[in-house]
Amino acid sequence: PASFSQTRLWHNGSIHFTPYTLQEPIYNMPFVYHLHHNHTLSIERLYHALQLIVIKHQSLHTSLLFDAEKNIVMQRIIDMNDKSRQLFTFFESTYETEEQLNEILQDEKRNPHLFDLARGLVFRCHIIYYKQISPNHRLSDKDILIFNFQHALFDFSSMNIFLHDLNQAYTTGQLLYHDSTNLRYLDYAVIEQQMSMTGASMFWLHVLYDCKLDQSLSLPFDRYRLANEHRIGNTTSISFDLGQDLSYSCLTYASSNNISLEHLAFAIYFIFLFKLTNGQTDLCIAMNINNNRYRDELKSIIGLFENVIPLRCQLDPHWCFPQLLEYVQEITTNSMKYSYFPLQRILNQHPHISRHAFLDTSLGFISYKSNNDSNTMMIGDSQLFLTSFSFNIDGDEMLSASDFFLSIYHDMNMNQLSCTINASLDLFNRDTVENISQQFHFILNQLSASIMHSQINQPLYEQSLILSNEQYLMQSLNNTQVSFSSALTCIHHEFVYQVVRHPQKLAVELDEQSLTYCELLYYVQVLSLTLLNEYRITPGEIVCQCVERSLSMVIGIMAIEMAGGVYCPLSPRDPQHRLHALTQQTQSRLVLVHYLTKTNFYHNIVSLDIDSVLNINDIDKNGLSSAVMKDEEIAYIIFTSGSTGTPKAVQVRHKNFIACIHSLAYINSFNKDDTVVQMTRCSFDIHVQEILGTLLVGGTLVMIHPGGTIDFKPLSNYRSMLMNQYLQPSVTDEEGELFVGGVGVFVGYLGRDDLTTKVLLEIDGQLFYRSGDLVTMDNNGLLHYQGRKDHQIKLHGQRIELGEIERCLLNTTSISTCVVMKWKDDHLVAYVQSSHINEKHLREHCQSHLPLHMIPSIFIILDKLPLNQNGKVDRKQLPSPDFSLPTSLSPDQSDTPLNQFEERILTIWCQVLHCNDNQISKTTSFFSVGGHSLLFIELYHHYQSVFNFDAHTLSIAPFLQQPTIFQHSQLLQTVTMNNGKTTQWHTLHISEGIASFAQERIFLDEQVRFSSDIAIYNELSTLQVVQGSLSITRLLQAFRYVLNKHKILRTSLLFNNDNSSLKQCITDIHKIFTITMDQTFENDNELRDIIYQTTINPNLFDLSTGHVFHAEILRHQISLNENNSNEFIMNSDVLLIAFHHAAFDRASRSIFFNDLCLAYNTNAISIENDESLQYIDYSVHERLIDMTTSRQFWYSQLEEYNLESRLLLSVDRHRLSNDHRSSSAFVTQISFGNEISQSFHMMYRSIIKK
Repeated sequence: PASFSQTRLWHNGSIHFTPYTLQEPIYNMPFVYHLHHNHTLSIERLYHALQLIVIKHQSLHTSLLFDAEKNIVMQRIIDMNDKSRQLFTFFESTYETEEQLNEILQDEKRNPHLFDLARGLVFRCHIIYYKQISPNHRLSDKDILIFNFQHALFDFSSMNIFLHDLNQAYTTGQLLYHDSTNLRYLDYAVIEQQMSMTGASMFWLHVLYDCKLDQSLSLPFDRYRLANEHRIGNTTSISFDLGQDLSYSCLTYASSNNISLEHLAFAIYFIFLFKLTNGQTDLCIAMNINNNRYRDELKSIIGLFENVIPLRCQLDPHWCFPQLLEYVQEITTNSMKYSYFPLQRILNQHPHISRHAFLDTSLGFISYKSNNDSNTMMIGDSQLFLTSFSFNIDGDEMLSASDFFLSIYHDMNMNQLSCTINASLDLFNRDTVENISQQFHFILNQLSASIMHSQINQPLYEQSLILSNEQYLMQSLNNTQVSFSSALTCIHHEFVYQVVRHPQKLAVELDEQSLTYCELLYYVQVLSLTLLNEYRITPGEIVCQCVERSLSMVIGIMAIEMAGGVYCPLSPRDPQHRLHALTQQTQSRLVLVHYLTKTNFYHNIVSLDIDSVLNINDIDKNGLSSAVMKDEEIAYIIFTSGSTGTPKAVQVRHKNFIACIHSLAYINSFNKDDTVVQMTRCSFDIHVQEILGTLLVGGTLVMIHPGGTIDFKPLSNYRSMLMNQYLQPSVTDEEGELFVGGVGVFVGYLGRDDLTTKVLLEIDGQLFYRSGDLVTMDNNGLLHYQGRKDHQIKLHGQRIELGEIERCLLNTTSISTCVVMKWKDDHLVAYVQSSHINEKHLREHCQSHLPLHMIPSIFIILDKLPLNQNGKVDRKQLPSPDFSLPTSLSPDQSDTPLNQFEERILTIWCQVLHCNDNQISKTTSFFSVGGHSLLFIELYHHYQSVFNFDAHTLSIAPFLQQPTIFQHSQLLQTVTMNNGKTTQWHTLHISEGIASFAQERIFLDEQVRFSSDIAIYNELSTLQVVQGSLSITRLLQAFRYVLNKHKILRTSLLFNNDNSSLKQCITDIHKIFTITMDQTFENDNELRDIIYQTTINPNLFDLSTGHVFHAEILRHQISLNENNSNEFIMNSDVLLIAFHHAAFDRASRSIFFNDLCLAYNTNAISIENDESLQYIDYSVHERLIDMTTSRQFWYSQLEEYNLESRLLLSVDRHRLSNDHRSSSAFVTQISFGNEISQSFHMMYRSIIKK
């Protein structure tokens, strides 16, 4: 058998690397020599010596083959007595120039076909003469001598054995050895297979226990390789010297502490990986063992004695460097003791792992001597020098099986250290590798400085990879300091200042209602005095407000501020129980409401109807509020979702808010000339910025429905910092937590100093908010959001603490544990452990305690939640939610069949949800079949389009509160009864949708009824140029214009096997559409034949890609001979235009050709108005038409007709029931003549008159 090393090398070449690349794995090992000046070498004696060596070392005439039956790689020694066999290659050539020589040398290094493993040709000697082959058969100093080996039978250390024997054989003419007693490489391979190696096996099992061998280190990849993707194998290499000072520092530290330089290098490498992977502590990498001759009897054998072993470092970030070094010394020494244990056996200990990712990252340490003695050899009396073009032990010359390979070199003569990083171009860009090399050099300098300044005992996590340019980038990011001149300290002071500046300017508008700044101040004054005089609101007292979006909302907010109170918004959508809990938490004794929210609170809570106050005319309106406030006072609090189950109340000062608005105004985010749309709910803190911020800058506020965006770049007077888990700055493209400091940082959580301490940290004397957001910073200083470090999520624009939902569920006594997860960015899914509870009860409980956006879409009830080894819920093992099993809100009515109107609604649901209607009943909740708030908005817009109503007629709110088909039908029927006008069809701006009924029929015909050998739905038109010519360029432009305009001509038809539906998808195939020009004809017969073959060609179109239109120029041979230009369609040429019938009918011809002529004549390029109705829109609208009357008509027409019976025509043969139609037909024409034609015409006219 082959040795383990050979087998590994074989599989690297055949499995890891792609078979499709032009470059194959290269295992050539060329050693290139030239003679000392005036020295010569006998070619004849050299050849004889090489023969002796090959005879002695049987590995140099051994074949390597894969035995498919045994599924193993086998080696076989080539019989020396077979005279027809060639033992090795001896080749001679010449060169005259350096370029020619370099080409020859490159071929020796890169050509994978120089050797033939199957025939045992694994060694070659190539002599390159200068200008001509030597006539006296001697090698001179201008000639080149190359010994080249196939790596499968030769390793780097074998070269010393080879050179020793070569000198002896050349000098004496003989090579003494005992064939019967000398151990051969083949013997070693057999013994290796039979060794038990029990101790080594136990060692590696223990070392790699619970190691995640299949998980790659989190290196800063530029791209990722798919699980089944082959390696291209190309690498990029970056090399650099450490310099005298740094080398001296490392060498001195190693010698003074009595440790090997290799162990020091490994320790530094592990620190580097710890930092480079953003804090990974379990680091398992591959260590290459280049000379694994672990027994004395192996040291004289030529062969492949290499191995790869895992080196696992379980690093503690709180260790200091000496502790790590001691640990690395121990694990490396122990691993080297058992380095003879083959990698294959290590991998076989973990059969459940299919991909051994630890092999992707390697390291090596190589000591060498740089003097000339190590690069010279003697053959007889002749001295030869090894050239720089020779094979290098670090493997640079071969395709790497590792993705990231760091080699550290020690020049023992010069006492210099250098490094080389080889990285796979499959995964890394070269500039990324260059940056990594700079970071490695940087951490070496840090450690050196720590040694020099006696700071070597600092924790490892304090080491940094942040380069100087990255530090500058972070400083530039936070260069936000701006001075503002305003002396005003409170929000209401700023507002009054704007009223004085432009009292008659429009301040706020909602629907048909509006208030100027002066009018708004009047109403704010009225309400604030009521709060002060009647309800005795004191400075700093919290006043809650629960109102729908209205002018009263704006008046209430500003009145609370003017009265010296602290504004606290409550959402009208929250259940009564939650509203009560929040008011209790704030200890607020008053809630401002209006007529729509009066009943939302328990009777023991004091509420004040804002509108009732504003409607009273005899109130004292003189003077403003006399409340005295300071900028340090709290302006408002707002609740955020709480991880412990209790919402947290964030407190914001007047000065923080005013500074934030000034910063926004400074970057011109909004100003006095802007009209600001207010669309976020009051449960979002941004609504305060929209309302109060607009009024503070003197803008106009327009209140509409929710939505919005945010910008992640720091504002003026704000600072951003990216910190890792050890509160150390993160480097570019490394994930870190976002800390925000500056003028807008809030005070803390109301009544929760413990939480405030966790999230507000002082850094460099400035307060920072620990956001919990994980972000990266790119080279341009832009921040990119990556996710959350906790279980807080953002779902459809709302931040949600999953812990709050879990705590709510656990408050039900029948649940022992639960987990809530975000599913595919669209849904909340609750996993509940209980044996006696149902989903209906859980949903009702959540609806009474949580706001709508926090109610899970689906509840999965399990007897037991899966646990991991640590006893925690194993989230990866939780079952995926099945939205095809919907929740019915009224089980008693779920089986009732849908009426015609409800079926129309069901069709819209299926289109929005992209599902079939098999699992949806009239009482199914929209949110239990894959729906969420964004899809619900889309559903509402569909309702508006189909049933022709606006938000004033019927808002989205009642649809949300009643989310079933039955309830929606009740709401929509009130609209249709009040709206008698016909609904106009509009474009739906969709690119995917269900196929039309006509398309379904044609698709079914092609797939089922007719044979696929002949096309039946190719629609052809032929046009012949009879005068002048057509520009092909302009014609192509016109075609693309028409295809762009009529999207059906670039629409694909795809069958979904999961729900047995046919859908159409608009493609962009028009952008690459071309006119075919492959065929010519000489006469009409040839032309007719081409047209016929095109008509029946089943491969002319491809419905799956949207290729449903074809244009072709058929060149007449005469015009082709006269004009070879491809720029024009000439006289007698034919333009053939073809359509697939699924996208085109006969009535479409005039529309198509009118638009084509117009586009050609006007040189049209683009479509100005994309509001035109498309065929895909028609396909949707036709399914929403009320077809009750037509259905009844056709049912009555065909009620007694046997649709399965055929007409009894006089056929010559019958088709079997499962036979395809061939689609071949015989056509005959009948002419009636003038007399019969005339009689038909007269009959027709008489009927018309009647």
